[in-house]
Amino acid sequence: MSTELHTLDLRALNAMDRAAFTAALGETFEHSPWVAEAAWAARPFATVQALHDAMMAVVLDCGRSRQIEFLRGHPELSAAAVRANSMTADSMDEQKSAGLGTLSASEEDSLARLNKAYRTRHGFPFIACARHYTKPGIFAELASRGAREPGQDLGEALRQIGFISRMRLERRLAA
Repeated sequence: MSTELHTLDLRALNAMDRAAFTAALGETFEHSPWVAEAAWAARPFATVQALHDAMMAVVLDCGRSRQIEFLRGHPELSAAAVRANSMTADSMDEQKSAGLGTLSASEEDSLARLNKAYRTRHGFPFIACARHYTKPGIFAELASRGAREPGQDLGEALRQIGFISRMRLERRLAA
């Protein structure tokens, strides 16, 4: 998948029909075009923030079981996945930005163990806005959040989705 993104204009987005809008923004929320499709009804958007707020409202209002299903559609933070180029272009760029493409074998094993423990405890993959972290920061955050009681990290995972998706929207939309 190409990492090149086509820049969009907010006015053009507001004028799009539902199908075009969904096609343009469908991958802003990882493998979840239903978010853009539902947010379309809130047009017109005066600002990128208003667009993002509408998209986040779709996720926050969809109910806990759908939120967990949504989170399960996100990739784990993984050097192997970065090397295999097996994620969306956005996820690849984000994980590379935190140095996850260059983990040592022992770091990779540690990350895999922490990811497995987190997923087992919380029922969905660890989600963090990789662009906000260094490699050591990701390991520390994963260990800390992985120790939380089951059910305690859903809100934080969704908050991180907010950071990730806002950055993705900013990259897609022209100033």
